[in-house]
Amino acid sequence: MPPTADVKSELAAVRDPRPTARVAELTAILRFSGGLHSIAGRVAVEAELDSDQLARRVARDIMELYGVRPALHRVQASGGRTGGSFAVRVIDGGETLARQTGLLDQRRRPVRGLPNKLTTGARPDLAAVWRGAFLAAGTLSEPGRSAALEIACPSSEAAMALVGAAHRLGISAKAREVRGVPRVVVREGDAIRVALAEMGAVRTAQAWEEMRQRREVRAGVNRLVNFDDANLRRSAQAAVAACARVERALEILGDEVPEHLREAGELRLSHRDASLDELGHHADPPLTKDAVAGRIRRLLAMADKKATAEGIPGTESAVPEGFED
Repeated sequence: MPPTADVKSELAAVRDPRPTARVAELTAILRFSGGLHSIAGRVAVEAELDSDQLARRVARDIMELYGVRPALHRVQASGGRTGGSFAVRVIDGGETLARQTGLLDQRRRPVRGLPNKLTTGARPDLAAVWRGAFLAAGTLSEPGRSAALEIACPSSEAAMALVGAAHRLGISAKAREVRGVPRVVVREGDAIRVALAEMGAVRTAQAWEEMRQRREVRAGVNRLVNFDDANLRRSAQAAVAACARVERALEILGDEVPEHLREAGELRLSHRDASLDELGHHADPPLTKDAVAGRIRRLLAMADKKATAEGIPGTESAVPEGFED
């Protein structure tokens, strides 16, 4: 099941018995899933939801909390939704319901944000606001670089109200506009986990966090593997280049090579993949890493000096293309 469906399925089963939390959740659902409409000159309250289960729950809450019986309809999806959706509509008594939920103010003007009593309420009420908003218009992507918990908002004022509620819950959220639609976005992994848990999706929060940690570990391992591969590749190229130069140096100098430099060069060619420290252990008597490096360096310098004097290619000419130091 996609992350968004997981969250909504779990949140739809959350039932906070506190009346203020139930009102906060229902109001947020109505505000973020449709809100107010004018039908035949009357104020209608309508919520367009993406599941029959949630639509029936909203209808039941409206009836239990406000004594109004809504109508349920299956409608074509709108607002960028895919598939069908379900409308919960209240026409008779719609204006009264709008006033009671705070969607209309005392002068019959639509409230563009959220009722102030919700965004300044207790912690459970703030969590219920977020739960309702997510159920109505939220999405959650999988953990990764572009992971985000987003809620599409009906207005910039509603987005700012939701951000304020998030900050009071200790959630780092930001309001932004994407293709003309105000959104509230939570991007940090820890903040997403906290937001899910605060809304009541504890099981999904745990599963999301475990997936995030697995992906971070896998990404860290991949980075280390790539780093090691790069180092091994560079070491192998350096060894090939060094052996090619030593072979050319011995060829240029011939019998003129001092014995101790010849021994160092032959040691390099006999143990092509060994480090300088390992070469020193193979020497008889053993040499330090610096002693081996110094002898090979002098061997190459002597050969290049002779090559320059005689006008012939030096040791660098023997390095295969792409293996240069």
